[in-house]
Amino acid sequence: MFARTALTLALAFVVFQAAAFWVVYRTLIVPVAERSADDLAGLIVLSAQTWVELPPQTRAAFERELARRHGLRLTTVNIGATADAPHFAFRTQIEDALSRRVGDDVILRGVPGTEAAWLDIPVGGHDLHAGFFPRRYAVKPPLAAIAVVALGTFLSLLTALFLVRRITVPLARAAGAARQVGAGELPEPLPETGPAELAELARRFNTMAGEVRALLDNRTTLLAGISHDLRTPMTRLQLNLEMLRDAPSPARIDRAVADLADMNKLIAGYLELARTTQAENRVRFDLAGLLEEAAVDANLSWPGAVPCMIEASRLAVRQIVSNLIQNAQRYGGTPVELVLECTGSLARVVVRDAGTGIPDDQLEKVFRPFYRLETSRSQATGGTGLGLAIVRQLAETNGLKVVLRNRPQGGLEAILEIRR
Repeated sequence: MFARTALTLALAFVVFQAAAFWVVYRTLIVPVAERSADDLAGLIVLSAQTWVELPPQTRAAFERELARRHGLRLTTVNIGATADAPHFAFRTQIEDALSRRVGDDVILRGVPGTEAAWLDIPVGGHDLHAGFFPRRYAVKPPLAAIAVVALGTFLSLLTALFLVRRITVPLARAAGAARQVGAGELPEPLPETGPAELAELARRFNTMAGEVRALLDNRTTLLAGISHDLRTPMTRLQLNLEMLRDAPSPARIDRAVADLADMNKLIAGYLELARTTQAENRVRFDLAGLLEEAAVDANLSWPGAVPCMIEASRLAVRQIVSNLIQNAQRYGGTPVELVLECTGSLARVVVRDAGTGIPDDQLEKVFRPFYRLETSRSQATGGTGLGLAIVRQLAETNGLKVVLRNRPQGGLEAILEIRR
């Protein structure tokens, strides 16, 4: 990208400078050259006419003065100018101007070994030979203008390279960090500096890298939890099956069936957690009606509320509310309250219980998969540890917000916020 962008900018600047030089050449250099050539042709022709009109005894003095002051030579002596005159800038313009003044095609000639340019001027019955030094009269290209164009091109290229470098270096750094993330590593945070777009890109990448790392950690935790939680019922099931070989018993069969039910429940929870990574379609519905359905299913007393229309993922909201109610009923004790607060811009579903609450330093940890306040990992006392993880994942995936906080009078308060 650096090479291509720099080359593209360089070519664009070179083309621009070439176009600028061509405009200067056509509008400034060529007109000045044509004017200077016409002045030189007029001086030569006027000098020849003056030479013819002067008395013969004064012509030599006139020739000397003309050579001294203007560098022009007039003579009737054949000086042997048979070769092509030396090439110099704007020779064509000078020959065209002389041709117009003389009335005939003029081709400048030269004497081998000299720098002078000569032409024949038939005037007043004399064949005069006029000569001049091109380096004195030829218009020189304005070196200052060329220098400015060259310097502008050079500075433009440096500026282009500097700007491109400022863009490509952060992108290359981000590409390297992306490779590290792809390899399962956690790279150093990218510097969130520079142009606003690149700073925002770095900020988003740092956030993404943290989320990827959290996802990898959750995957590790998930696999470890699956291995641990399934091992216990599988061991019990295997033991019951071995004992059934020697002493068939309906009680052992019932225990084996119960172990299968536990494993099925665990697997259903894992599948439900995996499904929460996919956002659901948003629809418009009455949140008060949904809470009434959830309260009936949970055998919870619900006083009702005025209609509160929202646009969100209905299934996700229903599952979040149901999980929060079940969590409060299982761990929080009674009574469990369900409250709906509906304002112009925000709808808040609050589930309150009267339990012991959660230590403040663990209010966020309980949203991790398999994290349990009760450390025995028994499903009878601690559940699977996936309920609140599913709640948080569903909320983040569908643009909702769930927070937990302890109540001053005791108990826990779970709040689901939905922007209207």
